Amino acid sequence: MTSTSLTRPALRTNLGGVGKAREFGILIALALVVVVATAKNPNFLFSADGWRDLLLTPSILVLVAVGQAIVIITRNVDLSVGSVMGLTAYLTGRLFIDIPGIPIIVVVLAAVVFGGLLGLLNGALVAFARVPAMVITLGTLYAYRGINVLWAGSDRVNASDMPKDFLQLGTAQVVGIPVLAIVALIMLAAAAWYMRNTRGGREYYAIGSDPAAAELYGLRVIRRVLSAFVLSGALAGLAGVFYAARYGSVSSQAGSGWELDAVGAAVIGGIAITGGVGSVWGAAIGAMLLMTINRALPILGIQDFWQRAVVGALIIGAIVLDRVLAVRQKRRLIEARDQS
Repeated sequence: MTSTSLTRPALRTNLGGVGKAREFGILIALALVVVVATAKNPNFLFSADGWRDLLLTPSILVLVAVGQAIVIITRNVDLSVGSVMGLTAYLTGRLFIDIPGIPIIVVVLAAVVFGGLLGLLNGALVAFARVPAMVITLGTLYAYRGINVLWAGSDRVNASDMPKDFLQLGTAQVVGIPVLAIVALIMLAAAAWYMRNTRGGREYYAIGSDPAAAELYGLRVIRRVLSAFVLSGALAGLAGVFYAARYGSVSSQAGSGWELDAVGAAVIGGIAITGGVGSVWGAAIGAMLLMTINRALPILGIQDFWQRAVVGALIIGAIVLDRVLAVRQKRRLIEARDQS
């Protein structure tokens, strides 16, 4: 048996354990932020609006972060998700305006399919042109945003342009839990099950761990990369529907900057930027932490500049921690192999 066959599976197993520890640590950090903010202002949690916003506000970012996590696990990145979300949010509003009486479910499906097609374009450019995903999706970030600006111009979709039943989804609750949060949780659970229990999910991790070895082994690398970008685009499309329902107003700048929040949530949640390590649960927890921090820091009297600085420090810290832990685990495995 070669040293590579000894090292890689063991390394992946150990890093998986490290990823779970990271997720638990981020969960503890989230709880601490909630406790401190609630101590400062009890309404942060112990009020109807506080509890609702704690679950509702991160729902949109959770969807985008889950899609982003799947792409990053394949050792790629999708910087266009914010533009995709904004474009599908505007599409949602326009469908209600241009086709009066259109069923809500049809609008939702149209946004998801449209987002998936935009993701497919990203994936095709990455997979077939063999150009780094960061370069391709940086270009489509501006291209999709430009299409949105050209389409929307100075106009915006207002709450009065959309059905009341649709807008109520942004605030509706079931046993005290926002409907949008429930939908986000269902999508998260489905993605987590797929990544953990299916061959396709495991192949995403194999491709991210070593793309060249995955090709030599016969894995359908192009197909998996395409599907990862399609899933990312589709979830960003669903997030666009959430955005329209939640805020009731959509302009050409909707979703601007969300791509960086999605990457940050995934990295903070334990997704290795080099691929092959992490889980969508971690990305979701990272999204909740980021959005909760954004709500909590103003309550604590911290200025906007420091709010961004805290998020930046968390991202840098997560990347450095990933690298340090990976190097340590690899060193321990090599030492164990040499002693055996």
